[in-house]
Amino acid sequence: MKKIVITPDSFKGTMNSSEICDIAENAIKRLNPGIETVKIPVADGGEGTVEAFLKAVGGYMINLRVKGPLMDEIDSFYGILDDGVTAVIEMAAASGLPLIEDRKDPVRASTYGTGQLILDALNKGCKKIIIGVGGSATNDGGIGMAAALGVRFLDSKGNEVELNGRGLGNIEYIDISGKDKRIDSVQVLAACDVDNPLYGPNGAAFIYAPQKGADEETVRFLDNNLRHYAQVVERDLGINIGNMPGGGAAGGLGAALAVFAGARLKPGINIMLDTVNFQEIIKDADFIITGEGKIDGQSLRGKVPIGIAQEAKKAGVPVIVVAGDVGDDIEKVYESGISAVFSINRLAIPFEKARLRSKTDYEKTIESIIRFALTIEKGLHKQT
Repeated sequence: MKKIVITPDSFKGTMNSSEICDIAENAIKRLNPGIETVKIPVADGGEGTVEAFLKAVGGYMINLRVKGPLMDEIDSFYGILDDGVTAVIEMAAASGLPLIEDRKDPVRASTYGTGQLILDALNKGCKKIIIGVGGSATNDGGIGMAAALGVRFLDSKGNEVELNGRGLGNIEYIDISGKDKRIDSVQVLAACDVDNPLYGPNGAAFIYAPQKGADEETVRFLDNNLRHYAQVVERDLGINIGNMPGGGAAGGLGAALAVFAGARLKPGINIMLDTVNFQEIIKDADFIITGEGKIDGQSLRGKVPIGIAQEAKKAGVPVIVVAGDVGDDIEKVYESGISAVFSINRLAIPFEKARLRSKTDYEKTIESIIRFALTIEKGLHKQT
């Protein structure tokens, strides 16, 4: 055994992807220092996306003040990669739920600050912008983001509407004449790990607004407003965003990025693997270790382990998933190219207790896997 690639997502609430990489590497080296390890901390577009890109390919952080979800001034950030022209933005750094955890309000929350991050990247000459659209506090259809880039959303009297979920229902006209034209000459990729449409039973409001603080009545209100917004976009701009896969990501930011920034919506893990030239890295690997906090049948929808397995399958490299928890329908994930799935849970205890021992349990699980792999390798050598 010569080379192992370690490329996990974070275990939310316990360990970030960089920590996991280090723990796995230490466990491997302790058992066999001669094994080459390649660490690629990854993210799927949510929290940790900027850090993962910077650690994987190099670059630096930009710190700045922007409008938060409720339009108060906050400290935020984004990254510029080593090439100097690629920006990586987490919308959660400006418009994310953790920023207003005790003040959740999807009716009032806005993506304006995310637009300010994009604008700053344009001002710094970036030619490619990757935007992670996970972890939002918003349900504004992305109109806040678009307004920061110069788009005007007007009511029946010609006044600008509130740039939030409530304002969506008052839009009668969309004026793009003042939009920053630089965005049209930039490649924009929206790193999106969901394929929900803008509105309807599987749309932004019904699926995600409750976790952002919406009750049933508010969910219906927001869904109706998103539906109205889509009708105005189609009438004024000739673009149907109602059924766009991923349009409902981040409360409709996915749709707005496609319409007003010309973004392509792709699974975040695919964007990251392309950026780091993953196929070249894994071509001589014995196997890959990946994972996330929980893996189940739903992981098939754009999650990190599945994206990695699909790429590894092309190169014929086995993939081992080490997860915090293993859920229902796990059999489905094997079809994507995953070879084995392990949970780090060693005792049947509640999450709040399990998270306190997650680093130790993860390390011991990796050790068990490597011990087994080394034993198999030794047995094969004896046979030859």
